[in-house]
Amino acid sequence: MLEKIIAPIAAWIIAVISAGGYLGIVLLMAIESACVPLPSEIIMPFAGYLVSTGRFELLAVATAGAIGCNLGSIPAYEVGKRFGRPVVERYGKYLLMSVHELDRAERFFLRWGSITVLVCRMLPAVRSFIAFPAGVARMPLAKFHLYTFVGSWPWCFGLAWVGMKLGAAWHTDSRLSRILHSMDALIGVVVIAGVSWFIWHKLKKRTR
Repeated sequence: MLEKIIAPIAAWIIAVISAGGYLGIVLLMAIESACVPLPSEIIMPFAGYLVSTGRFELLAVATAGAIGCNLGSIPAYEVGKRFGRPVVERYGKYLLMSVHELDRAERFFLRWGSITVLVCRMLPAVRSFIAFPAGVARMPLAKFHLYTFVGSWPWCFGLAWVGMKLGAAWHTDSRLSRILHSMDALIGVVVIAGVSWFIWHKLKKRTR
């Protein structure tokens, strides 16, 4: 089940990385950081797998991923800075972002300051969307890029390292393949249920 869900995305990611090398990683992670839900949890492990084959270097892969995060964050940051609240008020229902959530993000920035970006860049899901509220909060651009890079690098490194280790073990330890295939159906159900609940929850809030 899981294979059918992610296979088209995974195939495209593999093709981009295979054709573009490090620049392909930069491109994919830039898309992921531009408020587009292209999961880094697929991108970076595949890049890490290519580290296990000798094509890439682990530190360079992590750095390419972090650079991509910075580049992709620019448009989301600028939209938030220039048009932030009106965009959410008018198009939030299409973006699955409410004014209440924007208010909460702004309060978080007011309380914790710029460190919000650094911390959120190391968290799944929210990391892809943090640039927008950072722009709304008018976080200084230089600090925004510094914290984006510093927060993104360990995230990219960790995922690539996992991919590298799995790649090295895949063909040498048959137990790994059996375990992953036995978990396939369960993971697929969890993914579908989680996404369905998230969308239902958002749409329900729009009707209140």
